[in-house]
Amino acid sequence: MEILRTPDERFVDLPGYPFEPHYFVTDELRIHFVDEGPRNADPILLLHGEPSWSYLYRKMIPTLASAGHRVIAPDLVGFGRSDKPVHRLDYTYQRHVDWMTAFVLGLDIRNCTLFCQDWGGLIGLRMVAEHSDRFARVVASNTFLPTGDRSPGDAFFAWQRYSQSVEMFPVAKVIESACARPLDPLAGAAYDAPFPDERYKAGVRQFPMLVPARPDLPASHPNRQAWVQLERFARPFLTVFGDSDPITRGADRALQRRIAGAKGQPHKTLENAGHFIQEDCGEDLAEIVCEFIVQ
Repeated sequence: MEILRTPDERFVDLPGYPFEPHYFVTDELRIHFVDEGPRNADPILLLHGEPSWSYLYRKMIPTLASAGHRVIAPDLVGFGRSDKPVHRLDYTYQRHVDWMTAFVLGLDIRNCTLFCQDWGGLIGLRMVAEHSDRFARVVASNTFLPTGDRSPGDAFFAWQRYSQSVEMFPVAKVIESACARPLDPLAGAAYDAPFPDERYKAGVRQFPMLVPARPDLPASHPNRQAWVQLERFARPFLTVFGDSDPITRGADRALQRRIAGAKGQPHKTLENAGHFIQEDCGEDLAEIVCEFIVQ
């Protein structure tokens, strides 16, 4: 597997992101993660999606750590400071699940609160189904676990077509377009930092094609199996969705209806919040997670 590694100088002095890098190695791939707060506290695992990285959680991490929680925010393979396989076929849905599962098992993460958004949910909810004993609770935000048995909708297919047709993939512009509030230009530059040129964006390009948008795609059956376990997941499960996200609109109601632990929880819809809800409402989200943990 041919791998690129973004030079460290690309991550110097990023605004609002003073966190020291940490690394975990699996399958010869180096996975970067933020690890803040007391190491002996129960962890909060923050999983990002496409095409962002752990920078997306910079507004949440300080509040969560200050509340006494250990906060772990990895960069998915192909994103952030993590290694980036060059060839698109090196990225599969199952490999992403396997890489993050190896990360969770390797760090021996237990009694965990999962916060997952976008692909963070597509990967994280599979881990919850397959290793439910390690997760104390889940907060799902602007995400779902698709099987392809129902259409993901016109907004998703429009995004998929765009992601494959645009000559230069504009990471910061994609994130800004999916926020409901203005994105600071310096933050936009930070989202671009992991990708010096198009060679580093194989994972970014491939992710939209890995979503099981039809019932016969490789991840469709494993996701159906995961749903059997998720429907039985009785530990607290909270949805916090934005009111301005056309991609995942309505998925919160399906999660609430199908997952046992979602019954009776104080589910929320945040106003003026787009797909990248952490960017629009990060501080509010952190407070919601803290309250959810102590309820």
